[in-house]
Amino acid sequence: MLSTTADQLVLGYLGRALSLELSAVQLYSTQARLVETWGLSDVAKKFSEEAKEEMGHADRIISRMLALNVAPNASQLRPVQLGQNLMDLLNHDLQFENELVGLYAAATNHCARSGDHDNRVFFEGLLKEEQTHSADLVKWIQALQQPASQSSTANT
Repeated sequence: MLSTTADQLVLGYLGRALSLELSAVQLYSTQARLVETWGLSDVAKKFSEEAKEEMGHADRIISRMLALNVAPNASQLRPVQLGQNLMDLLNHDLQFENELVGLYAAATNHCARSGDHDNRVFFEGLLKEEQTHSADLVKWIQALQQPASQSSTANT
């Protein structure tokens, strides 16, 4: 599409990020429909909100790629991993979010080392958001592991 002089590693990070964020949209959307069939409408709503947030991340990445004069191209969506219960889903989600955290940490570090301030700030923002997602999942998993008498809202 366009010619660019952007750092090829940054472009690689952006392409991988776009693939993972779109995979996350697919994952959370699918999980929302699944848990709805289980009668967990509050959980379905949370997963739907998460899918929308991940779509927002994908949109930001597309905008960043266009700003760097690169045509966005998600190379491959991940297959959705499901489970037999909510805990299975949350554990898959935590692994996925931790992969995003690792990607954004590596991208941030690369940009910091190469003096690329704008892309470092861009990746740092996504990193902080994914770290928050990961921490929220850990709390949710811990709440589900508590006996029912200790946590009446563990499933939400």
